[in-house]
Amino acid sequence: MLIKTTKSKKDLLKTIGFVKIIGEENRLKIINFLKKEEKCVCDIWKHLNLSQNLTSHHLKKLKDFKLISSRQEGLRVIYSINKKNIKNYTKLLNNYLNSYD
Repeated sequence: MLIKTTKSKKDLLKTIGFVKIIGEENRLKIINFLKKEEKCVCDIWKHLNLSQNLTSHHLKKLKDFKLISSRQEGLRVIYSINKKNIKNYTKLLNNYLNSYD
């Protein structure tokens, strides 16, 4: 695919980053698990059947990419999906996938 403008190159790089982030099985499972409602990290790692530190690693990657957000509730950390950013990245991905029609 020929990239004509700086903007489209930026979009391509964003799309590649998104695919890399969600291409990891546990991260995609986390996003899916958070679709309906926000969850405490303790619920997430139990659901995934992973260690808490590995789950926290995946949560950090998703958070750094702004696909999820977190808030403190006492001693608990609650995670939720950033629907706007996921929608934007999904739209970018669909644009590239549909550009071959």
